[in-house]
Amino acid sequence: MASPGSRAGRGDVWRVHRAMALFVTGFIAFLALMAWAEHAGLSRGWIGPIFLFLSVMVYACIGIYARTTDPDDFYVAGRRIPAMYNGMATAADWMSAASFISLAGALYLQGFSGTAAQPGGLAYVLGWTGGFCLVGLLIAPRLRAMELYTVPDFFVIRFGGRWPRLLAALGAVACSFMYVVAQIYGIGLIASRLTGVQFEIGILLGLGGVLLCSFLGGMRAITWTQTVQYVVLLLAFMIPVSWLAYKQLGTPLAPLAYGAQLLKIERLEQVLIASPAEQEVRAAYLERARDYAERLQDPAAALARERDRLEDRLRQLKAQGADFSLVMQARRELSALPRDAASARELWGRAMQEAEERAKPLGGLPRHGQAFAGDPRGTPDEQAEFSTSRLNFVALMFCLMVGTASLPHLLTRFYTTSSVAETRRSVAWSLVFIALLYLGTPALAVLVKYEVMQHLVGSSFDELPHWIAQWARVDPALISVQDINGDRILQFGEIRLGADMIMLATPELGGLPYAVSGLVAAGGLAAALSTADGLLLTISNALVHDTAPVKGGVVQVSENRVILSKFALLAAAMLAASVAALKPAEILSLVAASFSLAASTFFPALVAGLFWRRASGRAAVAGMLAGAGVTVAYMLLASPSVRAWWGLAPGGLWWGIHPVSAGFFGVPAGFAVIALVSWWEGRRAPGALPVSA
Repeated sequence: MASPGSRAGRGDVWRVHRAMALFVTGFIAFLALMAWAEHAGLSRGWIGPIFLFLSVMVYACIGIYARTTDPDDFYVAGRRIPAMYNGMATAADWMSAASFISLAGALYLQGFSGTAAQPGGLAYVLGWTGGFCLVGLLIAPRLRAMELYTVPDFFVIRFGGRWPRLLAALGAVACSFMYVVAQIYGIGLIASRLTGVQFEIGILLGLGGVLLCSFLGGMRAITWTQTVQYVVLLLAFMIPVSWLAYKQLGTPLAPLAYGAQLLKIERLEQVLIASPAEQEVRAAYLERARDYAERLQDPAAALARERDRLEDRLRQLKAQGADFSLVMQARRELSALPRDAASARELWGRAMQEAEERAKPLGGLPRHGQAFAGDPRGTPDEQAEFSTSRLNFVALMFCLMVGTASLPHLLTRFYTTSSVAETRRSVAWSLVFIALLYLGTPALAVLVKYEVMQHLVGSSFDELPHWIAQWARVDPALISVQDINGDRILQFGEIRLGADMIMLATPELGGLPYAVSGLVAAGGLAAALSTADGLLLTISNALVHDTAPVKGGVVQVSENRVILSKFALLAAAMLAASVAALKPAEILSLVAASFSLAASTFFPALVAGLFWRRASGRAAVAGMLAGAGVTVAYMLLASPSVRAWWGLAPGGLWWGIHPVSAGFFGVPAGFAVIALVSWWEGRRAPGALPVSA
């Protein structure tokens, strides 16, 4: 590849074009070689590790080649990245594990509009894409014109004082850390599936690739690595979705043709709702929900009874000389019991809610093409559900949109271009590259759902595909298959796929060669690594660069600061890996929560600072504290697990808005506080400029 540090003149751009063309050609040749090797008898146990090893090695080589200690190169890639390649890198940065791995799964589970319990669906696509319009029109060009290194630099230049910058740095660390935990979780998921190692070891394997790219070369290495990663994830997405579309519809143009499958899915949904076998499954789940409800009336007594029952069963099995597998199963059930009454209340409460949900038609999934949950012309409860579902859709879309325009690691990407005009072109290229994948994501969800309903449902439990057991070994939460009604035939209500595995399991679900499964996993790894690189760099810069001294309104940078940033990056990566190993939540939930936090912390202060001359430093500080405080407080107060831990009744929602969209309240609170404080300061000193914090 052309030297990343060279001037982006015409000759240099053509050299980059040539290098990229050679990489694409070589990568496609490698895919063909792997497909031939699989056909010739290469074991699946080798294909996955080969994809993982070569992917990480390519990214590591770019990181080593682009290593630097120069502050301009480390923080903003020397501001010499051509618009098209910066757009490609931004798209890779943006197409995180949430977009690549989980978005199709969210659309599969939630339909186009989401549900009352899980707001989402197309809100993710519309919110994230619309956010780039805000970035291009409002934020990025103006920040680029200021010749900054990081987003907190804007706060020190615009507002002066210490506190606006420090709070911005803390906000950047908080939202970026939550985001990077989700990416590292995705890395562990993919690496463990590719190699068969434990989830925690998979995290460490993938983390090595992250550190080799970002630790040595900063933004300079990350930018060129991300352009390569975009090619990988684009091919990894387009090949399986096009193949699945050709298999079902006779054309590889999935975004243009998948509407035909929507009509078929609607008919299949009606058949499944009326099926007697499906109704048996729903009745069994309803009985299970009643059992949990009885236990929750007195959790302590129910826990004691359940422990006595399992201990008696274990003694009987031993006395009868039962098979060792039955004894071990009884031991596992006994060890899986909650430790105390409080834990039992939380665990059984979640189990009861899940059983109640799966006792609904279609296993609790909404009809894929319905507008919103509920019915605007139905009963009062159905009308309320319709209104709440629609409000949650808008709230989530709003949080994702303004969060996109506020994420520090994304805004920093636009500091790397050579001019304001190049920044605008870079945003346009970003939208083009993102659209290539986002247009196909709803199509993929529809094609996978049709494949499940038409071909997987109705299979014998004795002949289920091997990939189901393999994914269950990676993480039991990714897939649940149980013969609830005992007929040894898989019903739709008996299978629940996690959002984090729909995309990764698509090749196996569609009967594609395992080499394509390796490609998809490599694409997911590229998506997670590319975003993790940018996030870790943002965290390290916030901890080191954004605490650097300021003299004469100019932030002081040096090679020593660059070295400190590298070690801060290493520490942040290890801490994030430790948290990700705990599997705190699904990828999409963590990412959406980080967007709400970024939106409420940064968006009001950024917009006010850019467009309102009278916004003051104290107002910015108060606005950031108010916005972040309201958002975090609502996330905690409305969180089912937190409420269960405190012994509170479920609920705590304002107007039915779910905690993941807490920024819906935090952003207006931030704007209101900034306006009030700035007005009060102007009233105290008419005609004077605002006072800095």
